[in-house]
Amino acid sequence: MQYINAQYYKNKTALITGASSGIGAATALAFAEAGANVVLADVNDADVVLQAIQAINGKAIYINADVRQSEQVQQLIESSVKEYGQLDYAFNNAGIIGAAYEAIDQFEESVWDDVIDVNLKGVWLCMKYQIKHMLSQGSGSIVNMSSTAGLVGSHLGSAYIASKHGVVGLTKAAAVEYAKANIRVNAICPGMTDTKAIEDVFKGKVARVKAAHPLGRLGTPEEIASSVLWLCSDDASFITGHTLTVDGGYVAQ
Repeated sequence: MQYINAQYYKNKTALITGASSGIGAATALAFAEAGANVVLADVNDADVVLQAIQAINGKAIYINADVRQSEQVQQLIESSVKEYGQLDYAFNNAGIIGAAYEAIDQFEESVWDDVIDVNLKGVWLCMKYQIKHMLSQGSGSIVNMSSTAGLVGSHLGSAYIASKHGVVGLTKAAAVEYAKANIRVNAICPGMTDTKAIEDVFKGKVARVKAAHPLGRLGTPEEIASSVLWLCSDDASFITGHTLTVDGGYVAQ
């Protein structure tokens, strides 16, 4: 993947949560290709991504961290800064779809709590400690992972939809609170993207999912990664509080 303004990322530090696979992995590799130091954060092993970055002579470390746990998130940020001296970009990507697609009156409370804790509380905790450092540093750019499910409703999946709508609101609030501190906060809302998670959820229905998008296909993790890097770059320096939809026209219908 080539970036016209790759100089923006040279020797900067980018933290990606949920970095072991899918969009997170693609974004981590893209930052590394552009010259950034990369912190891979996940509860799952990220050796494959780490090796891919090392294969292109990129710089990266892996830190096991559960975004639901305040102490682990705080340690993640402290370890990242200790390793690279700064934290310029953060992509708060870690998320889960949830174990059930049920009507609201049938939804299990434990499933609801799991989805909200990872997708919404996790983003808040990450921003809390990222922003603390960025305030002392004097700048920073954060991109939060939402979804088209953060913009429109759909049948079933209420916990996921609520969590992703919450990310959009949280992003706008943070953008307003920290704009004068030179910290930009934006959200990205992908449509259905060609990842294992989508394959697992929509087994046997991928053709129908593709057809639901006006472009007639799924997005790629690399396309989402490009959008994240752009939002972090100086090319987007006057953009904050924005929700960037990268969805093949899905919500335009």
